[in-house]
Amino acid sequence: MKKKQRIGILFGGRSGEHEISLLSAASILKAIDKKKYDVLPIGITKHGQWLSAGEAQALLTGGESKQPLQLSAGADLVHQSGNLTKTVDVAFPVLHGTFGEDGTIQGLFELADIAYVGSGVLGSAAGMDKDVMKKLFAAAGLPQTPYLALSRSEWKADPKRCTRQIEKALQYPLFVKPANLGSSVGISKVHDRSELATAMDLAAGFDRKLVIEEGVGGPGVKPRELEVAVLGNESPEASVVGEIVPNKEFYDYESKYADSPEDPSVPIIPARLTAAEVKEIRTMAVAAFRACDCAGLARVDFLMEPARKGKKARIYLNEINTMPGFTSISMYPKLWEASGLSYKKLIDRLIVLAVERQMEKQQTSFSRD
Repeated sequence: MKKKQRIGILFGGRSGEHEISLLSAASILKAIDKKKYDVLPIGITKHGQWLSAGEAQALLTGGESKQPLQLSAGADLVHQSGNLTKTVDVAFPVLHGTFGEDGTIQGLFELADIAYVGSGVLGSAAGMDKDVMKKLFAAAGLPQTPYLALSRSEWKADPKRCTRQIEKALQYPLFVKPANLGSSVGISKVHDRSELATAMDLAAGFDRKLVIEEGVGGPGVKPRELEVAVLGNESPEASVVGEIVPNKEFYDYESKYADSPEDPSVPIIPARLTAAEVKEIRTMAVAAFRACDCAGLARVDFLMEPARKGKKARIYLNEINTMPGFTSISMYPKLWEASGLSYKKLIDRLIVLAVERQMEKQQTSFSRD
């Protein structure tokens, strides 16, 4: 009888997206094929403590850890009776945001020589840092809205100078974001100067680097928010295009995750677009995936400026997310479901891609011996 692969599902973590990670992991743990895999839940608390399987399950349901396992660094990270290398065949880090989606946990897996789902150190780090990401998009010739990056220290030292710099380079409305975070945490839409300082201070609480973007289309224009799921390693594929119609001015954290049964954000899959627009967006999604050296999975987000008299609608690349929300109703799985790949099969495919990438890396020599 063929031995089942043991899959370590990592979730929680020190990120501001801790709770979203718990939701994603709970969905995967429920759907993953237990006949095909031995599944090991590995929880990480908000304080960075790694938990045994029983305590990890408690974390999923809001329980407190009573006996956390304090794990050491590197390939000797102990989980229960053995280290990670001996305990799991494939790690599935369902960790959104800082310390999970930014290359840090991926570096650990690389040191431990463990196959893992998703992008490597470089792709994860580049996809997490919106400033670096945008530089890579620009180098690849991908269209995006004008932006400016400033450090928290610059803002705190001289907010008036920074305000002048922002207003010289960009036009209102603006979007102010922490460079390294996801799920729209810490993001504000700024309509004029009176709102700028509050938005900058909010973003500065989440990261040392701030990204300020010019709103697509200018004042009073609400661009369409489009999303594509990408899957693969060396030959990535794009899903159908989906659209989110947010229940607020833009698709912020509350629009994504807060319950609003009377006025929910509405996903439209597939989005109502022309064949030429779909082709353009899907091509750009794969190009963005390659520009950031991603692997496994990513969701690529776009903003579409409404068509104007005599001009066609313009499409801008917004950002890439290398570990998107992964509940059964999240956009990434829903886009693939609409493309013919079920949630359970999507999990299988990601595990296969992780193993394939690990096998490809084994062709690389790291010494001359």
